Amino acid sequence: MIQSCIPSQLKTDVESRLQCTDTTGTGFIRTCYIAISAFLGIGMLTLPYAVARGGWLALIVLVVTAYMSFCTAILIKRCMEADPCVRSYQDIAELAFGRGIRLIVHVLINLELFLVAVGLLIIEGDTLQKLFPDFVINLWGLRLGGELLSVVVTALVILPSALLTDLGALSYVFAVGAASIIIIVVSVLFTGVSGGVGFDGKSEMLIISGLPTSIALFIACFGGHPVVPTVYLSMKNKHQFKMMMLISFLFNNIIYISIGVVGYLMYGSNVESQITLNLPMGELSSKLAIYTTLAIPVCRYSLVMTPVATSIETIGLMNKNGDRRSVRILTRISLLISAAVTACVFPYFESLMAVVGSICVVLASFLLPCCCYLKISGAYRKWSYELVGIIGIIIFGTMTGIVGTYASVTDLVRKI
Repeated sequence: MIQSCIPSQLKTDVESRLQCTDTTGTGFIRTCYIAISAFLGIGMLTLPYAVARGGWLALIVLVVTAYMSFCTAILIKRCMEADPCVRSYQDIAELAFGRGIRLIVHVLINLELFLVAVGLLIIEGDTLQKLFPDFVINLWGLRLGGELLSVVVTALVILPSALLTDLGALSYVFAVGAASIIIIVVSVLFTGVSGGVGFDGKSEMLIISGLPTSIALFIACFGGHPVVPTVYLSMKNKHQFKMMMLISFLFNNIIYISIGVVGYLMYGSNVESQITLNLPMGELSSKLAIYTTLAIPVCRYSLVMTPVATSIETIGLMNKNGDRRSVRILTRISLLISAAVTACVFPYFESLMAVVGSICVVLASFLLPCCCYLKISGAYRKWSYELVGIIGIIIFGTMTGIVGTYASVTDLVRKI
């Protein structure tokens, strides 16, 4: 178990709290931007498709999901207040349920990161295919083209950055993450207004059959909870955490609703799994959105996959006589090849994101924060409005996880 700095009376030992926390940190505005960037990810590209699968009323689920996700972020913060020596999401899991659950959570987080990296390769491959639909090469009598060639080219382009062990040169990517997403949203809006596309897409109010997939894709957009402890610890004034998270979630939800509504209005039921694949190539705003989308996977892959590689390298380097450089290079190349093969076998971005949402995000962002908080705080011993709300989130996460997993896996198998 984690060695607690406060043996019995939580939240009261000020001296212990100061020993385990930093006296410096980032300001409120900068922390807001970090939180926005952490939660505003590539799943945003699927939101018009998600709305098209579930209809206009599915947006209600998006708002509810955002609110529940905000609540579970606050629960993570309360878990950290229980023991100020807790430094990570895995620490919270260990504090609540022991080292066994810590290992499971560690594997879960790395699985989610790996699948997100696969999603980045798929996005890059789809975008390259849109830009160069007729590009084909002959390699030793083997004719390569389409999605397969696009993924292979993407892997080769990403390879140099994937081998980096010091990501200082790529740290700026995280800072511009939210800005790149906003550029895409604004560009899509301009394409609808001035690009001749308009907002006359055929739409429906509610599509029951597509609702499970729609919900799974919504949930996939709120998978940033494993970084919440890092964001919390980085704050100079931790009493502002709740307000900071509220502003971040409100901003992200506005972006999510905007891209979902605009994309569905523009293309209706004909919207692609990634909104950028619908955009006409002749418009400047469309080109800006497409090329921004093209740049994001190349820059973000290393940042996403590095924690996975580091975990594997730690095991490989247990032997002190081992060649550290060789282990690191082999690990990162193997991960890139594995991600590329997965992207070639399952080149369906929307299905992949639905699986990530209904399994990884449901567990890491909804169920685990609730269960850990109930165990650490002991709130389950007495009925209260808070307990009822937490049970509601657990029921919501369990139901959407089961139904979403079935729908997404079924859809993926059908496409294969």
